[in-house]
Amino acid sequence: MSAASTQPVSDLAAWRFPRTLPSLPESHASINVPRGVSFWRKALAFAGPGYMVAVGYMDPGNWATDLAGGARFGYTLLSVILLSNLMAILLQALALKLGIATGRDLAQACRDHYSRPVSFVLWVLCEIAIAACDLAEVLGSAIALNLLFGIPLIWGVCLTAFDVLLILLLQNKGFRYLEAFVITLVATIGACFAAELFMARPAIAEIIGGLLPTSQIVTNPAMLYIAIGILGATVMPHNLYLHSSIVQTRKVLPDAQSKREAIRFATLDSTVALLFAFFINASILILAAATFHTSGNQGVADIGDAYRLLNPLLGTTVASTLFALALLASGQNSTITGTLAGQIVMEGFLNIRLPAWLRRLITRLIAIIPAVIVTAMYGEQGAGWLLILSQVILSLQLSFAVVPLVYFTSQKRKMGQFVNSRPLAVLAWTTAVVIMGLNAWLLVITFKEWLS
Repeated sequence: MSAASTQPVSDLAAWRFPRTLPSLPESHASINVPRGVSFWRKALAFAGPGYMVAVGYMDPGNWATDLAGGARFGYTLLSVILLSNLMAILLQALALKLGIATGRDLAQACRDHYSRPVSFVLWVLCEIAIAACDLAEVLGSAIALNLLFGIPLIWGVCLTAFDVLLILLLQNKGFRYLEAFVITLVATIGACFAAELFMARPAIAEIIGGLLPTSQIVTNPAMLYIAIGILGATVMPHNLYLHSSIVQTRKVLPDAQSKREAIRFATLDSTVALLFAFFINASILILAAATFHTSGNQGVADIGDAYRLLNPLLGTTVASTLFALALLASGQNSTITGTLAGQIVMEGFLNIRLPAWLRRLITRLIAIIPAVIVTAMYGEQGAGWLLILSQVILSLQLSFAVVPLVYFTSQKRKMGQFVNSRPLAVLAWTTAVVIMGLNAWLLVITFKEWLS
């Protein structure tokens, strides 16, 4: 192997400033990667970050948009979930490659490349996206607590502030404990929906047909609004920052061969986890289509209504309990990724180091304040409206994370031998253009509705 190939990629990259502290310094390179072991043991060592990212693709915001899409339009929007998931697999692979190859997360890379005003604007937009995501998690957890235990929504919203204590406790024990907790909750969600689908008995032929896209998705404004909400709920901007950081928790040697191996196993972890997320998202929409759309309850777009209708429509009280339990697991799970992402983007963009508990509490309070106001004024219906709106906001912010990511990973001066191949770069830029085009179309539709 030549000397150039063993040289750390960061020495080859054209970065203006040397990296100061690594991303998430308390967990950086804290997990050893065994050498000279079997494929499966190596894969197990890298398994974890993909599932932490995947929980952001099955958070309560997804529930609101998927329920609305399935209840109103049947299985038609399954193709949107599939397309969104394929986009997510591609973009998350680019994010983890950036982190492993350069030793910088996406926020640090933006701070290095762009001017200070541009970096500041990107940070503000990212914080808005994280607040919108955290808002969905807060509301989802509060709704689940209300459905399961009768706790009023406002009190449930306030109780979610204590989630940060759980995160700190687990992370202090080690990042592997945090990953294990996340995977356990993901498995809980999957088991609940597998049971729900067994009880709903959806039409297999219609599911297969729904995976094929139709022009109606673009020409029908109501359908397009929900479709872009699904896109925003599936491909999440803060997950790109998060993934580029948490893959660095593995202790990877600085030579090119070790980095290439790390990228390969991290991509495998991410792809498998996101395929599982696709199953969850598709299950929610299929459940809504099979249960509500076919029974004439096409106006169901609210999680509470779905919970109350599942029992009589499926003929068992277990159905609604499983639904609420999965929702609670989803909200708790997404709490971890949202608060970690908040810490990463603040440290990366602004180079500000706050105590972890303070940064996470700030992130949670930003989401709690609007949630308390809306639930106090409009109750459960207002909470459901906020969930869908939060996902549209996420979709509108997505371009500001996707474009820098695709640009950086397509620059040989920054990535060295890990630069995107020409076909991959074309595919990545096409994905970015599709996302920006859909977001622009959504703005046009929304503006027309305001004028009418």
